[in-house]
Amino acid sequence: MLQDFKAFILRGNVVDLAVGVIVGGAFGKIVSSLVADIVMPPIGLLLGGVDVSNLFINLSKGSYETLAAAQKAGAATLNYGSFLKAVLDFLIIAAVIFLAIRGLARLQKPSATTSAPATRECPRCLSSVPVKATRCAHCTSDLSPA
Repeated sequence: MLQDFKAFILRGNVVDLAVGVIVGGAFGKIVSSLVADIVMPPIGLLLGGVDVSNLFINLSKGSYETLAAAQKAGAATLNYGSFLKAVLDFLIIAAVIFLAIRGLARLQKPSATTSAPATRECPRCLSSVPVKATRCAHCTSDLSPA
């Protein structure tokens, strides 16, 4: 059983997946920093100098100046500013992954289904002959060039 587990762990797909998860986690941190430190401050400035991550709706009876004060008091809040940041993080990551996969697809060789056919039909006996053939192997009739 230990040998089977070792073989499973050392397969290329599992190792590739582990590397992908680690790189994805690091990339997620970079995107989160991009959103929090570079994208959201100008958006907050356009909204009148508001810290977007501090936007919330208070569901409790008290009044709170900041999200931190409401959370410290244990008030129920809808933190839509944090949600907007998370959505923006997701959209940036999804766009980068889309562009990466699209670029990789262009680098891959075209599939066999899109390549030119290797054979054609003889117009006289309707048998399959190679595309470059000049004479049918079945009925020996002359074939026009492909």
